Amino acid sequence: MDVKNAFLHGDLYEEVYLQPPPGVDAPSGYVYRLRHALYGLKQAPHAWFERFVSVMQAAGFSPSEHDPALFIHLSPRGRTLLLLYVDDMLITGDDVDHISHVKRHLNEQFQMTDLGPLSYFLGIEVLHSAKGYYLSQSKYIQDLIVRSGITDNRTAATPTDLHLQLRGTDGTPLEDPSHYHHIVGSLVYLTVTRLDIAHAVHILSQFVSAPTSVHFGHLLRVLRYLRGISSQCLFYARDSPLQLHAYSDSTWASDPTDRRSVTGYCILLGSSPLAWKSKKQAVVSRSSTEAKLRALATTTSEIVWLRWLLVDFGIVCGAPTPLLCIGAIQIANDPVKHELTKHIGVDASFTRSHCYQKTIALQYVPSELQVADFFSKAQTREQHRLHLLKLSALDPLLPP
Repeated sequence: MDVKNAFLHGDLYEEVYLQPPPGVDAPSGYVYRLRHALYGLKQAPHAWFERFVSVMQAAGFSPSEHDPALFIHLSPRGRTLLLLYVDDMLITGDDVDHISHVKRHLNEQFQMTDLGPLSYFLGIEVLHSAKGYYLSQSKYIQDLIVRSGITDNRTAATPTDLHLQLRGTDGTPLEDPSHYHHIVGSLVYLTVTRLDIAHAVHILSQFVSAPTSVHFGHLLRVLRYLRGISSQCLFYARDSPLQLHAYSDSTWASDPTDRRSVTGYCILLGSSPLAWKSKKQAVVSRSSTEAKLRALATTTSEIVWLRWLLVDFGIVCGAPTPLLCIGAIQIANDPVKHELTKHIGVDASFTRSHCYQKTIALQYVPSELQVADFFSKAQTREQHRLHLLKLSALDPLLPP
């Protein structure tokens, strides 16, 4: 007999059907009451996070105002940080004794396994050396290539063809698009460490609703590129200066179907990349200057958030963050030109206000040195290699 159970938790209402335990009969008209959230219900993640927050606050931690999954503990002996992802966590800090105390406290409250020093987390491999840290997803790449079903041994020098322009009508529709969906979804997660495929994945992910044979062929090229350079890592040097700087650029009307532009940016702390993006803009820009100004506003927003987050890590960015770009600098700095930019006034005003607040400092960079091009357009083989070096994307098995 299935017994209907209805309950209210906060602002959420849910109905489920429970099977009573053997030997228990529910009289007609009675229902079961859940005293705790069950795994799989809408309330479960919220209830789990509330419970975890209460435990961390009892241990003297405070949630970050800029990332609720980051918990911070300050004491005269140093700073301890805990980052939570569902039920996996990273703990680091200056005070080793306090870290041991936190792990004992958590072990008393939850069933917990201590995996020791960080070496593997959510598919990301972490290698330690005297010079710094390497982040890679080489095992994830190998597993993905096996699941893709590629039977040849070919590799590619770059993830996309130069001047690639794909349309939804190219080729014939795939009979079973689920394989395309699976590979693209895996590649999206792979861009966590493989910034070199960000632009290619941005293009291919636009066709997941109706992929064709042509789209799938270009998808296989990305996999062949990854197979040839699967051991590549992001390198974070120990002696890298703690100075934030960013690159921002955009194409103009580059999409052949809807004529929208692509924003590309990269933000680095010293020589270490922290954030990057390749994304189509939400609206059509009527000039290249307008497209670049929209890209500046997007990059500025990310810089502001990173500056806040770095304070939680004990890194105060007192000086303005250099934002290197090619165009739109004068409009972003000069409010007199508002007559020409009323239709993009919000982006212009947002960027300009942070220029005045000394959050950012717009600086011109020649196009050949614009690292953000890596995220907005395809590169030649030599340009691709140079950008990898600039972004500290190295193969630890090979000399730089």
